[in-house]
Amino acid sequence: MANTLRFFFSPEDERAFFRFLERFTLEVYPRRVPPDWKPFRPTVDTLDQLPEEDLYLAAPEFGNVLVDKVKRGPDKGAWRVDEVRSPVIYYERSRPNEEGELVSGKMWAELDVTPQTGRNTAPNDRFRRMFQEVEEWFRKTCRRSEPMGFWVGPHAARSFKEGLVLRDSERKGGTVRPFR
Repeated sequence: MANTLRFFFSPEDERAFFRFLERFTLEVYPRRVPPDWKPFRPTVDTLDQLPEEDLYLAAPEFGNVLVDKVKRGPDKGAWRVDEVRSPVIYYERSRPNEEGELVSGKMWAELDVTPQTGRNTAPNDRFRRMFQEVEEWFRKTCRRSEPMGFWVGPHAARSFKEGLVLRDSERKGGTVRPFR
């Protein structure tokens, strides 16, 4: 089972998060990789270059990023990152919806060997420590939520006090509020 973090980030919170990520050697890959894609480092300066859809934050120093073709479905023929065997963190951005509510984002990494994942070997220990540092950043910087299960960035929490609605991205997702 993947280690998952669900969060609410305002644009300022996302900038602070990517400022934290600059200490790691990461590269950005979109969920569906075009044949001519050139990976780039995620920094505060490259935030406007991030794909609008979900993306992967790959750590090439911990292993090869494996990309293969999709064989079935609507994306048949497109390239995709193998998220189980590659040292990547899946990142879904927190975005406003049509009603002006902030919808939750999430990030996860496959760190365990389980029969469900098809992974034969554990990921690199340094990759595991890197993801644990990211989790620690969430604990230090963000607030917990009611109901539990989300991290709320400091600017998103301030915006909540000013009337912003925080909405779970799941189907029929309810509202969330910062704890206390």
